[in-house]
Amino acid sequence: MMELLKRMWNKNAESAANEIVAVADGRLLPMEQVPDPVFSEKMLGDGGAIELSGDAVVAPADGVVSMIFPTLHAFGLTMDNGIEILVHIGLDTVSLNGRGFKSGIKQGTPVKKGDPIIEVDREFVRAQGLNPITMMIFTQTGGRSLTLTTGGNAEKGRSVVAAF
Repeated sequence: MMELLKRMWNKNAESAANEIVAVADGRLLPMEQVPDPVFSEKMLGDGGAIELSGDAVVAPADGVVSMIFPTLHAFGLTMDNGIEILVHIGLDTVSLNGRGFKSGIKQGTPVKKGDPIIEVDREFVRAQGLNPITMMIFTQTGGRSLTLTTGGNAEKGRSVVAAF
């Protein structure tokens, strides 16, 4: 009995480790609906998008912040299993040069699923005529197949939006 429980526990832990959660609160969209061909045509990789309803952007999985742009509009996360995720906040938001974004996270910081990474002022971004839609792009999957959830509402750090 104990061996069976141990195997079930390990399987559940492995399953949870392969689940990716929403980086923000909002409405999930398929990547094809992002109004920018770099994302909609999946030039950087497959993934999904969120029309933000909040200002907090969190870690989608346990891992290490492998890069954070100086403008704070994007960051990369590398999971222990080698999967790499690029989170890109907004379209053309690099042009804001960091205005409207806050973060205390540095490259190389280990994070847990749901840890805060970046705070974005959505209203400021919109006031600049930019779209704050946020993309999660899987740039390295290590050959694993990816299952995406691309509809409905998501809760940051809780709603599973992808699994391997």
